[in-house]
Amino acid sequence: MGNALERSLTVPSGGSLEAYLQAVHTIPMLSEDEERQLAEQYRDHEDLDAARRLVLSHLRFVARVARGYSGYGLPQADLIQEGSVGLMKAVKRFDPSLGVRLVSFAVHWIRAEIHEYILRNWRIVKVATTKAQRKLFFNLRSAKKRLGWMNHREVEEVAADLGVPSRTVLEMEQRLHARDASFDRPVGADDDLPAPSGWIEDRRFEPEQQVEAEEWAANSTRSLYQALETLDDRSRSIVTRRWLAEEKATLQELADEYGVSAERIRQIEKNAMKKLRGRIEV
Repeated sequence: MGNALERSLTVPSGGSLEAYLQAVHTIPMLSEDEERQLAEQYRDHEDLDAARRLVLSHLRFVARVARGYSGYGLPQADLIQEGSVGLMKAVKRFDPSLGVRLVSFAVHWIRAEIHEYILRNWRIVKVATTKAQRKLFFNLRSAKKRLGWMNHREVEEVAADLGVPSRTVLEMEQRLHARDASFDRPVGADDDLPAPSGWIEDRRFEPEQQVEAEEWAANSTRSLYQALETLDDRSRSIVTRRWLAEEKATLQELADEYGVSAERIRQIEKNAMKKLRGRIEV
């Protein structure tokens, strides 16, 4: 959908969230027939006005879904904004011929965008990176019956309910309880330990470090070109043009030039790289 539509759905900043919520609740909801007609107009004719009406009529639902994620300590306006993005994606993909109401189809997209936002912003260090970890993150938050650490029985119950090992639940609980530490806390902060900026050295710009890095790079380059000289002409040319040239050649380009298959070029390249590593590591 267009940028104009996205701008029109932006949640106001500052203290006007309540006004925004009041406004979206004044937008009339659509009947099933109206929804189907608008969805067909957008699907068949890319009618943005029809898409806009579909989105606007469901913003109250986005706000209700976003309210369920208020326990993560993130701005409600941002959660609603991300959910609205998910709603627009749902409208774009919605097929009215399937006989399903838009609200049932859109809830997945709304929650997916909110989940992504929470995982990106809840903490500096990502708490969940794989799909399984993300599922466990949100399920564990909702499964915990109280604040604080879970006891053994609760861990076993959650693990059985989610179908994961107990140690996986414990690992995720540790991530949930961890908190970001400021790298450069202000002087006088109520903490017995100094800020990391006070005891972690940054030696990147010390003269001896720079000289060492430059010498290492020079030696590595020299060793590489000396090793290249031990290859036959064809292997050296293939490696150079595939990895060292400014405009790198493809396997097929080299295959056409040498009159062999691309697979043969790949084999030559693999053997040459193996020889180079052996020479450089000596």
